[in-house]
Amino acid sequence: MITGELKNRIDSLWDTFAAGGLVNPLDVIEQITYLMFIRDLDDADNLRARESEMLGLPHTSIFAGEIEVNERKIEGRLLKWSVFHDMDAEGVYRLMQDWIFPFIKNLDGDKESGYSKYMSDAIFKLPTALLLSKVIDALDEIYAMMERLPGSDIRGDVYEYLLSKIASSGLNGQFRTPRHIIRMMVEMMAPTPEDVICDPACGSAGFLISAGEYLKEKHQQEIFFSAENTRHYMTGMFHGYDMDRTMLRIGAMNMMTHGVQSPIIEYRDSLSDQNTDADKYSLILANPPFKGSLDYEIVSADLLKKCKTKKTELLFLALFLRMLRVGGRCACIVPDGVLFGSSTAHKAIRREIIENNRLEAVISMPSGVFKPYAGVSTAVLVFTKTGHGGTDKVWFYDMRSDGLSLDDKRTPVSENDIPDIIARFRSLKKAPSPRELSPEATEGVVYDESARARTEQSFMVDKAEIAANDYDLSINKYKQTEYKPVEYPSTLEIMAELHEIEMEITKGLEELEGML
Repeated sequence: MITGELKNRIDSLWDTFAAGGLVNPLDVIEQITYLMFIRDLDDADNLRARESEMLGLPHTSIFAGEIEVNERKIEGRLLKWSVFHDMDAEGVYRLMQDWIFPFIKNLDGDKESGYSKYMSDAIFKLPTALLLSKVIDALDEIYAMMERLPGSDIRGDVYEYLLSKIASSGLNGQFRTPRHIIRMMVEMMAPTPEDVICDPACGSAGFLISAGEYLKEKHQQEIFFSAENTRHYMTGMFHGYDMDRTMLRIGAMNMMTHGVQSPIIEYRDSLSDQNTDADKYSLILANPPFKGSLDYEIVSADLLKKCKTKKTELLFLALFLRMLRVGGRCACIVPDGVLFGSSTAHKAIRREIIENNRLEAVISMPSGVFKPYAGVSTAVLVFTKTGHGGTDKVWFYDMRSDGLSLDDKRTPVSENDIPDIIARFRSLKKAPSPRELSPEATEGVVYDESARARTEQSFMVDKAEIAANDYDLSINKYKQTEYKPVEYPSTLEIMAELHEIEMEITKGLEELEGML
C-alpha cells in the first residue's frame, strides 16, 4: 500500500493534471498509465538486452534502427524515454503526438492481439506541452522513489492507489488483489512451461504477471532455450478476460512490459454466451467479482444447468469447472458465504467440486486482507477438475496473519502465515500427478498434515464428514477449540488483598492530610 512521500507525490501529480485541465479520473489514470508504459518500455528493453547477453541469446531492441510511423521514418532511439525526456517541452510534445503514441499503438505487429485491440483507440489527451513536461518530471521523481522502496511490486501498488482514486471519485472503482496473496496462490500451484493459464476476470492482469514472473524465476532455461516453449510463453500461455476496457489496456501493457509479447487479453463477459471456452486451460488463477446478482437472461445457459443461481461467485466456480481441461487445476478467491451458504445453489456447487472433482484445499483468510477497500472475509479454494471425483481428504488452513496489520493502514508485522501455507501445501501427503512433480514440490521440510489435530492451525478432514455436513467448507465447522482450565484465587484471598489495598489508600490519605 502506498504511504508517505510516494503517496504525496502521486497526489501532487493528480493535482497537476487537474490544474492542467484534465479532471476526469478515468482520463487521468489512462494518461498516467500510457506514460508509465512508455517509460517501462525503455527499462524493459534494456533489461531484456542484459538478460539475453547473460543467456547468450540474440536480442533485437524494439528501438533499433529506423522506425516507420504513418509512412514516415524516425531514428528509433529518439522514442526512448531516457533520450526524449531531456528535450525541450515543445519538442517532446510534438514527438509524443506525432511519433510515440502512434508507435505504441502499433507496437504489436499482430493486429488481432489483445494489445492491438485495446490500444487501437488510445488517445494522447494532455492539452499542453507545459503539462506534459511537468508530468514527465513528476514520473521521473516517482520512479526514483519506487526504486528506493522495498518490495517486488511497487509499481503495482502505484496502480492500486491510482485505482482507489477512481473509486473515491464516485465511479465504478476497482482494486487489485494484494500481490503477496497472488504470489502465494501462484507458488502453491507452481505453474510449468507447458501450462495454459487463464484469469476470466483479469483486471490489470496481476495473476498472469505473477505466474509469468514465477516461470521466469523457476524455469528460465526450459522456456528461453526452447523455441517452442518461448513461442508458447510469448503468445499462447496467458489468457485474460474482462469487461473494463481501461483495465484491459492496463493489463495488456502490464504483460508486455513484463516480457510477454502477445498475451491473449480480450473484452469478454466471461459468464455470458460470449464465452464458449470449455476444456481448454490447465490452470486458472482468479479473484472473480462478487457483485451480487445477475439477470438469468445474460448468463450462459450451460452454467445455469450446473448452478441455478444469480450469484456471480457461484457462477464463476461453475465456469472454472467448464473452462478447465481434465487434470486442470484452479486456485481462486471466494467470499466466505460460498463456504457455508445454505441455498440449493451453494450446496450444489460445493457438491459438484467435492463429489465430481477433487477439492484439495480451503485456506480461510482474515477479513482485513482486502482493507482498506473492503472488509469481507474470504478464502482460497484449490481444486482439480477430474470429472469423476477424487476428493479423499480436504486440507484446511486458518490464516491468521498475512504479514501486514489487518486494519486500514496495513503496515508490516512480524507474524506471517504465508510461508507456512506454501510449505505445508507443497508437502501434502497425496499421490502427485506427473505435471505436479516440480523441484518446488519436494523442497524444504516435509510435513505430515494428516497427523495434525483439529486444534492446530491446519488439518485434514475426510470427505465423508464434509458430505455429512451438507458440504459445509467453513473451517469453524471442523476446527476444535482447546479449552485450558484457569485457576483463580479463592474469595478469601481476594478479600484479603482488597483489605490490604484499602489500608494502603487510607495510610496515603492520612499522610496527605498531614502535609496540608
